Amino acid sequence: MTVLPAELRERLAGGATITLPVVKQRYFSKDGSVRYLFGLGEKSKDGFATEAQNSQRKTEELIRKAASGKLAAVEAVWMPRENRQTICISTQAGCAVDCQFCMTAQLGLIRNLTAGEIVGQILVALKENEEERINTENTESRSTEGTEKSRDKKQTNVVLMGQGEPLLNYENVMAAMRVVLDPKGVGLAPKHVTLSTSGIVPGIEKLAMEAVRPKLAISLNASNDEQRDVLMPINKKYPLKILLAACKKFPTGSREYITFEYVLLGGVNDTAEDARRVAHLMSGLGRVKVNLIPWNPGALPYKEPTEESVAEFHRILLEKGVPAFTRYSRGRDVMAACGQLALGEMKNSPQSSVISIQQNRNVGDSSLPI
Repeated sequence: MTVLPAELRERLAGGATITLPVVKQRYFSKDGSVRYLFGLGEKSKDGFATEAQNSQRKTEELIRKAASGKLAAVEAVWMPRENRQTICISTQAGCAVDCQFCMTAQLGLIRNLTAGEIVGQILVALKENEEERINTENTESRSTEGTEKSRDKKQTNVVLMGQGEPLLNYENVMAAMRVVLDPKGVGLAPKHVTLSTSGIVPGIEKLAMEAVRPKLAISLNASNDEQRDVLMPINKKYPLKILLAACKKFPTGSREYITFEYVLLGGVNDTAEDARRVAHLMSGLGRVKVNLIPWNPGALPYKEPTEESVAEFHRILLEKGVPAFTRYSRGRDVMAACGQLALGEMKNSPQSSVISIQQNRNVGDSSLPI
């Protein structure tokens, strides 16, 4: 930008970038989904050295940068369908909420993502897969010469259901959503963007006051407080009575629902009695629906529910007048499904290097941050 003073341009070059997140690796599922591993806080390869390329720097420098929030790594998932595509994005690196059935909880909270890092995940997935679609269409058009084929643009859905609790990074998340929902920005409609929360009540109340906002989803996963206190410790701070009261007050449009997500854990929360209690919790909340999500395997002490228990749970909710849908997650074979995002393959990433260094150093030095 030559209209700016040279001194300012030097300062900007040293402390600011305009770039998409660096894709460190892609994992391709047999169902067509793509799991992206992003390195955040790294500069792109075109003319800049990445943190990985500078791995010979001193250990203390790596720790300092991680603590200052410059380094992070997160995942996003692109899931195609015949007439739509869904992009699941992260809002924090790691998560502090500690849901017992979720792999991301094992990371703890590394740091909040900036608004640009949140939007960037969407832009990468859109850019890469739009290029693929155009190449496919060009190939098809050559093979069907002499015919005209009209194509509808795929509907794009975005779900804030990757790493992190969105409402614990509220300002950055909403700054990102204003870009995503602005017709001059990414240009998505609010009805196609969903924010999922573990139940941060002050955040829900704040979100309700936004003029333009995504749809709300609540990660429920239990049928009573005793059960939820164990599975989701955040429930001790915002128990079901308080959480559901906030949901009851949350404004919904004429065609809008509050979605309740319920991960079914075999032998834990998947009984017929659980289903009846969930149906009772839904009464009086207005327009709601329940998405049942059979647990996706991971290195945690839970098991998948049986097909019979899933079907019975679903049947009871419908019988009680609660709209219910069973959602089998995409990308399970590449650890891209609900609850599986945990950077398991990042043995050589800057983030995992820093975590390893910190854990080793903390054996004899309690002053270093974890």
